[in-house]
Amino acid sequence: MSDVDPAALLAPDAIRLAETAADRDEAIRRCGQALVDSGAVEPAYVPAMLEREESVSTYIGEGVAIPHATLAGKAAVVRDALSFLRFPDGVDWDGATVHVAIGIAAKGDGHVAILAELAQVLLDPERAEALRSAETADAVLALLTPAPETPEPTREGEP
Repeated sequence: MSDVDPAALLAPDAIRLAETAADRDEAIRRCGQALVDSGAVEPAYVPAMLEREESVSTYIGEGVAIPHATLAGKAAVVRDALSFLRFPDGVDWDGATVHVAIGIAAKGDGHVAILAELAQVLLDPERAEALRSAETADAVLALLTPAPETPEPTREGEP
């Protein structure tokens, strides 16, 4: 488990639960714009997100995509952040239907830890379903907050 808390990177104004998009590229632009609007990135980050998608799909399964930029986009990152967009009607993402797109902006290699933590959350079918149907920003934040690690129980007589 990493030390990254996805919910801590998600400003409430970057959570948008009733989005529509004609296609994948428009959905990515909307994710990027939410990051711009929250002050996490400069507008130049958005084209770098589209460029990433052209080389490698950011669809991870369970109706979820995690668009982020190429290395060239790092210069436009002001601070590590996420955007969370829910598309109730779904968006065609190269043949898959995406209902949740989580935009990532990270300086340095921060995106690796963020991606790893999000994968833990999003690849759990029950949590992914709960995110796809989340109706409030508070619900999204709760679902993206990592569960506290519980210590292994010790057996009697062990330190």
